Amino acid sequence: TLTTLDLVRKEIGDVAAQNLADALRHNRTVTVLYLGENSIGNVGVQHLVDALRHNTALTTLHLKYDEIADVRAQYVADILRHNTTLTTLNLHGNEIGDVGAQHLAAGLRHNTTLTTLNLSNNGIENVGAQSLAHGLRHNTILTTLNLCENRIEDVGAQHLAIGLRHNIALTTLDLRQNRIADIGAQHLAAGLRHNTKLTTLDLEHNLIGHVGARHLADALQHNTALITLNLSRNFTGYAGAQHMAVGLRHNKTLAALNIWGNEIGDVGAQHLADALQHNTALITLDLDSNSITDVGAQHLADGLQHNRTLTTLDLRENRIGDVGTQHLAVGLRYNTTLTTLNLSYNRIGNVGAQSLAHGLRYNTILTTLVLARNGIEDVGAQHLADALTTLDLEYNVIEAVGAQHLVDGLRHNRTLTTLSLGGNRIGEVGAQHLADGLQHNTTLTTLDLGGCEIRDVGAQHLAVRLRHNTTLNILNLRYNIIGDIGVQHIANALRHNTTLTALDLHGNGIGDIAAEHLADGLRHNTALTTLDLGDNTIGDVGAQHLADGLRHNTTLTTLHLGDNGVGDVGAQHLAYALLHSTVTVFIYVMSLLILIHLDTDLTISRI
Repeated sequence: TLTTLDLVRKEIGDVAAQNLADALRHNRTVTVLYLGENSIGNVGVQHLVDALRHNTALTTLHLKYDEIADVRAQYVADILRHNTTLTTLNLHGNEIGDVGAQHLAAGLRHNTTLTTLNLSNNGIENVGAQSLAHGLRHNTILTTLNLCENRIEDVGAQHLAIGLRHNIALTTLDLRQNRIADIGAQHLAAGLRHNTKLTTLDLEHNLIGHVGARHLADALQHNTALITLNLSRNFTGYAGAQHMAVGLRHNKTLAALNIWGNEIGDVGAQHLADALQHNTALITLDLDSNSITDVGAQHLADGLQHNRTLTTLDLRENRIGDVGTQHLAVGLRYNTTLTTLNLSYNRIGNVGAQSLAHGLRYNTILTTLVLARNGIEDVGAQHLADALTTLDLEYNVIEAVGAQHLVDGLRHNRTLTTLSLGGNRIGEVGAQHLADGLQHNTTLTTLDLGGCEIRDVGAQHLAVRLRHNTTLNILNLRYNIIGDIGVQHIANALRHNTTLTALDLHGNGIGDIAAEHLADGLRHNTALTTLDLGDNTIGDVGAQHLADGLRHNTTLTTLHLGDNGVGDVGAQHLAYALLHSTVTVFIYVMSLLILIHLDTDLTISRI
């Protein structure tokens, strides 16, 4: 039974919208509907609004980039007044403006079910923010409001802050990219002092400097509800980091602080590291893109030695080299809580990798280490082979030899569950080494080899081991130049494999012959739930084969066929197969609109 219908970018106009509306009046199964980026006019929107008055199944409606504007926003507001099942409404990118926001705010006063409203990128300014703030005073249901990429600015922030003082339901407020500066931050900070419900405040990419950071930090000393604060891509600098550090010393509830892209530098890192020695609540700290060097890494390493709560530290895109990595490795020896460390996009080489591996010998807590896009070569990979549960080495300089070193570690490893090697030059030989590793490993559940140039021969090696492997659940082979022969081997493996649940073959040049092989594999497979075949060359014939396979398969729930060469004939075969399959999410760029009725056969209307 189809529960999710994706009709994004299908050139749907008023006529097709009317057909869809007629179907929705009687449908009792579709709960999620994507209608974004179409050409639905006033008439079509009216039909959909009328249908949703009677529909009792739909809970999520996406209308992104549908040119709704302020007039049609009034129609959508009518949905809020009368519909009793819709919980999520996404109106991103519709330029509804202040007038449209006013209509929706009025709808919120009477609505009793909507919990999530996305009004991002809609040209909403101060007046619209005021209307929404007034609506929030009377609404006791809405928990998430997304207003990012508007033009709310300081005055609009003031209105929303006043709304926060009286609202008793909202838990998440997204104000990214709204030109909010220090004054606006001051108003929001004042609102936080009196609000006891908001748990997430997102202020990413605004104009907040160290003064605004000081106001927010002061609020943290009094607020007892906020759990997540995002100040990334602002202008707080090291002074702002110092203010936040003071706030962290006294705050007992904030669990996640994101200040990436604020140029806090080594001085700011030092202030935050000092705060970590006293703070007992923070769990996640994101310092991505902050010009932190080896010196700052040393300060943070010192903080880690004394902190007992932080579990995730993100240091992506800084300037940490082998020396800084050595300091962090020392910190890891004594830290007893950190489980995830992200050091991708730094300047770490083989020496740094060796230091980390040595530190991990004494650390039994860290489970996820991300080292993507550094300068680690085959030798560095050897040092990291047997240390973790999740190891991300995407886009380094690892080749077949490095793959062999990793495999040597896998043979004896009893903890690693996720290995990401995407974007390395593993090749056919490296794929063979990894396949051999699967034969002996009993813990790995996720293997990412996207863009590793493994080709048909490498696919064959992996397929041989998949037949007997009983632990791997997720295999990513996208963009690997795997052709019909390689896919045939994988399809044969699917007949025997009983554990793989997700297979990604996106962008491999797969055609109709390979689709036939996969369809045959689906007939006999009893485990796979997700199959991604997007961006290949499957046509109508291949679609027919897959449709036949779906009729006999009883486990697949998600099928991705976007960006292929399937036409109307193939779409019709797939549409009818969906009636009798287990697929609930179907992603497919087609020229047909599929309308599902509960009490009638599937009807197909030409767009």
